[in-house]
Amino acid sequence: MFRKRKKCKIYLFRHGQTTFNRDGRFTGQKEARLTAEGRKHAEKIARNLKDKKFGVAIRTRLSRSKATLKPVLKFHSECKIILEDDRMIERSYGELEGMTHEQFVDRIGEQSYDLRVQGDAIENLAPKLRDKVEEFLGKEEYKAIHRGYKVAAPGGESFADVEKRVKSFIKDLKKFMRKNKVNVAISAHGNSIRLFRKIMERAPKKSVVNWFIPYDKVFEYSV
Repeated sequence: MFRKRKKCKIYLFRHGQTTFNRDGRFTGQKEARLTAEGRKHAEKIARNLKDKKFGVAIRTRLSRSKATLKPVLKFHSECKIILEDDRMIERSYGELEGMTHEQFVDRIGEQSYDLRVQGDAIENLAPKLRDKVEEFLGKEEYKAIHRGYKVAAPGGESFADVEKRVKSFIKDLKKFMRKNKVNVAISAHGNSIRLFRKIMERAPKKSVVNWFIPYDKVFEYSV
């Protein structure tokens, strides 16, 4: 009789709030430090994972990913390996990075941007600003642009671009976990987590673009 293989666990979480998040700026792959609130988010994640076990932790090169992982590791002396993998880094917003959401919306109103090109940057906007964009563009055009999966800001990435690298990461991660029989914790970013969830949960694009990824939630998967 064959024994059922024990499944390994993935513990995936977003970095805490940053100064750019707080100020309503497109962060992308720019450096942005955790706020006091962001450090509280990291501490909450650490408490939520306190009784879990994992032997490997993965982060990106950005300081917010590292700073969020740091308090988590205080409870996990069993974690002997820390890896860096930028396939789980935040989506690049190219020329929009560092710009405030209000500045972006004002330029839409002035028709300085062709949103068929700028695309899903509006996904990051607060509800009131999204309403303003919809008012400028008209409801149907807004929907078509907002849900455009393959559209990127100049010099940036589309959701499809992020999905491609996250898919590659997941493939290698599963292989690594099964070979080494190890649980893994991942300190990642809102949009890389969005696409990780899409792949692992087999979720439709329509749902994915509307998800909000909380700062203090841990997503758990079995492999």
